[in-house]
Amino acid sequence: MAPTVSVRIPRRAVAGYAAGSVGTGGFGTLPGLVLAYYLTDTLAVPALLASLVVIVPKVWDVLIDPAVGALSDREVRSRGTRTRLMALGAITLPVGFIGMFAAPSGFSPALAGVWVLVFFVLATGSFSLFQVPYIALPADLTSDYAERTRLTAWRIAVLALAILLVGAGGPALRDAAGGGSGGYLLMGIVIAVLLLGGMLGTVLGVGRRVVAGPPGDAAGPVRDRYENAGRASKTFIKIGEYRAGLAALRELPAYRVLLTAFVLQALATGVMLAAAQYVATYTLADQAALTFLFAALVGPALLVMPLWTRYAARTGKAPALTMASVLFGVACLALVAMVWAPGWWVYLPVALAGVGYAGMQLFPLAMLPDVISAAGRERGGAMSGLWTAGETAGLALGPAVVLLLLAAGGFRSSRGDVVLTQPDSAHLLIVLAFSLIPAALVGASLLVLRAYRDPIPSPTTAEVTT
Repeated sequence: MAPTVSVRIPRRAVAGYAAGSVGTGGFGTLPGLVLAYYLTDTLAVPALLASLVVIVPKVWDVLIDPAVGALSDREVRSRGTRTRLMALGAITLPVGFIGMFAAPSGFSPALAGVWVLVFFVLATGSFSLFQVPYIALPADLTSDYAERTRLTAWRIAVLALAILLVGAGGPALRDAAGGGSGGYLLMGIVIAVLLLGGMLGTVLGVGRRVVAGPPGDAAGPVRDRYENAGRASKTFIKIGEYRAGLAALRELPAYRVLLTAFVLQALATGVMLAAAQYVATYTLADQAALTFLFAALVGPALLVMPLWTRYAARTGKAPALTMASVLFGVACLALVAMVWAPGWWVYLPVALAGVGYAGMQLFPLAMLPDVISAAGRERGGAMSGLWTAGETAGLALGPAVVLLLLAAGGFRSSRGDVVLTQPDSAHLLIVLAFSLIPAALVGASLLVLRAYRDPIPSPTTAEVTT
């Protein structure tokens, strides 16, 4: 088979698309990393009630994501772009994000929990308006297999940098400001500005980019690609908006397998991230250790992302995802030893988990556009909406699982910077939430991935441009 010429996406579009990962990575990481701890150890919200506060907004997000996907498909049919919804989400997200960390100090724990709940719902709704169209963009920007990998690789590289900057820098900023309510509020304001800049970067950088067709095919506006897709109903949100995504889940085995594995891995990541602050404070006896744990987890992604891209060019995306998942799972199992001997050594397996985490982030998002392209781009918004709903559910359940484990272990909530002595059962469950549970979830995802069949055959190595 003769090599084909790759249709290159302009650098401005690649950079613009990658910039959005500052927003998606930051919002997807920081609440999952510190919000549960903020509720239990600053606002004194009991662990069981805090679990409701972190999961209810995400349930709302799961419910609206497919509808947002359908609206995104309408927009691309009528206007040739998905960026109007993305701009609305980018502009409104900072209001909810700052509000989450601005609970008045005089509120009772229950009232403070309600405050956080309301603003978290607002923030997740705004995030959905940006994230769902954002995920569908690669299938709109190019039809080339290798270019989608290139586009996603740059996005994930920026995502890793954003996650490192926000996940490590946010808590460090909180601690530098003295912790407590004031520290969280300053952190929320600074990070909200950063998220806004990244998301607007995508809106301005991608703009009204056209779909790049295969060699010999004249590129035309996106709306021309969809002109035969039919006129959408003008009803804003209805049950029927979910049908396209659910139909794809039912009809496309590759989409079903990939989404299921991705949700399991998102849940594993969500559990591990939510447990990290508790591990730092109660296992390593240093609240500030969260910054180093997070840097150890995400830092390697900045170094190994090009290596994962080259590895996938040789083996294919699905085998590369399997290898990354195995590395992550093995590293998590090694962390079980913290039960008996917590210490500095934990950063080594966390770094190994970070190598696997990089591939677990890259390859599903590089494989999804292939599945969308095979199914038909007119379903891209609906499929990405369901995908985002699944990812949101997984990440949202992570903190909820940790909080429920803490409640079962008799964890004692506190207000301000007071660190209470916890029962042995709580200490044990904190460690298992950071180690054994993520390993088991990733192991389950590997069993699911065995059924994945690539809907678009991988090109030869000569055809892949990285």
